Amino acid sequence: MNTIDMFSKDRVKFGLDSTTKSDVISELIDILVADGKVRDKDEFKKAVLHRESEFSTGIGMGIAIPHGKSDAVIEASIVFGRSDAGIDYESMDDLPAHLFFLIAVPQESSDLHLRALSEISRKLMHEEVRESLMKCTDFESFINAFK
Repeated sequence: MNTIDMFSKDRVKFGLDSTTKSDVISELIDILVADGKVRDKDEFKKAVLHRESEFSTGIGMGIAIPHGKSDAVIEASIVFGRSDAGIDYESMDDLPAHLFFLIAVPQESSDLHLRALSEISRKLMHEEVRESLMKCTDFESFINAFK
């Protein structure tokens, strides 16, 4: 499965409501549950928080890429969320995160989440991609910014 195929117009939110790290993880997981990609919110959130306890996935430059592997995940998926105000995500550069990519993969997936994480990170190293993602208002402009 290609990373681009893990996105969906049903899993994009351009105006996140959350103001804390825990809340934004929950808000993004709620989108996965509503879209039928995660069967147990609490179980998947435990997997994501366990990963966060090892090292924050706030990589800096306004980006956070939380991820988890869990039996609660039905199908490998990515949720994109944007917070215009920014959220303290304990990022490496101590700056608020604005762009969130939650990667969810089933427990038995091999390295699918690592490939997605790597591809997303490479794309987001480019300032023009981050700027486009901060301005996009629909799924088509989101995907175009990401290509």
